[in-house]
Amino acid sequence: MKLMTPILGITGSDNTGVSGIQADIKTITALGGYALTAVTSVTVQDSHGISSIMDLPLNMVVGQVKAIVNEHRPKAIKVGMVRDVDTICALRHEIVGCPRIVLVPSILNSHGKQLMSQPAINAWKQELIPEATLIQLRCHEAEILLNCRIGSDDSMEDAAKRLIDMGAKSVLLRGGHQVAGRLTALLHHDGESRFFSSQNTEGWQKHGVSGALSTAIASRLAFGDNIPMAIAHAHDYMHSQVVYAVESKVQRLRMADIYNRFMTLIAEHYREAHDVAYYASRLAITSRYLSQITATVVGKSPKQIIADYVIQESITLLATSRLTIGEISNKLGFSSQALFSKFFSTHEGCSPIEYRSHL
Repeated sequence: MKLMTPILGITGSDNTGVSGIQADIKTITALGGYALTAVTSVTVQDSHGISSIMDLPLNMVVGQVKAIVNEHRPKAIKVGMVRDVDTICALRHEIVGCPRIVLVPSILNSHGKQLMSQPAINAWKQELIPEATLIQLRCHEAEILLNCRIGSDDSMEDAAKRLIDMGAKSVLLRGGHQVAGRLTALLHHDGESRFFSSQNTEGWQKHGVSGALSTAIASRLAFGDNIPMAIAHAHDYMHSQVVYAVESKVQRLRMADIYNRFMTLIAEHYREAHDVAYYASRLAITSRYLSQITATVVGKSPKQIIADYVIQESITLLATSRLTIGEISNKLGFSSQALFSKFFSTHEGCSPIEYRSHL
């Protein structure tokens, strides 16, 4: 009989079963792994959030991890909520030998409340992040961790590079809100950045999504995937089990999936491609069918969606950077500054120079 792959989840308990160690067990088991656990804290929570947290003593947390690592030799470890400074420091010595470590610091809960003290955040930076195969953070958490503002795709890249400088091998930043009604994620791996985008802001912000996604990634790494493949497989699982779990019509689910792939392609290629045919070709569908999909999902044409994306990036660069209008034009893939100015004026009713002067 083939033994199942052992995967260790180290995090807090969620009595609702939606996140925490309970969700880790569900996710690892659903993906075909053998779920091993170490509980770091016990919470009292309901649909309104966490009302109380009790962190377990250092010896209890480390004792659980040591016992599992010595006996089962997990192929991957996911580390979630650990808030005690001494426990964080001691934990590093127990997991450092594992070749695949996924970190998802629970700096904020799903309602935006900070769960971790500054000394604990510092301990994560010094002890755990340097050991990370992958660190997964929401942008608001990265802002606290790095003491910076993340307000554009470029600043997401800068934040990811700073985390790489701390020792993490790869970084997945989630929850960028650079365009209203859209969520952006960034994977920085092997010196390259790749953006993902989704219109399903409600689905991707559900309670428990962050923890389940990181556990799914750790599971796929344990099965032998590389980082990009692990994330791709984890996203497929999240789409079917969590993010679009409420969808009942197969055709609508397919449209939502294609739409999100369309948005991801825009996030990756908006700087060099503004035409609908390019994206339809990449999706292996006709431009007409892409128009049907976007009209059904968001009530807009593909051309409008591309233009909205480029406009919002233009506004972000005009507001937050010192780039000249010509440099912004080049960065966004326009053949001339005049063409960019005409495009911007058509959509915003003023030139880029006028817009910047009004700020």
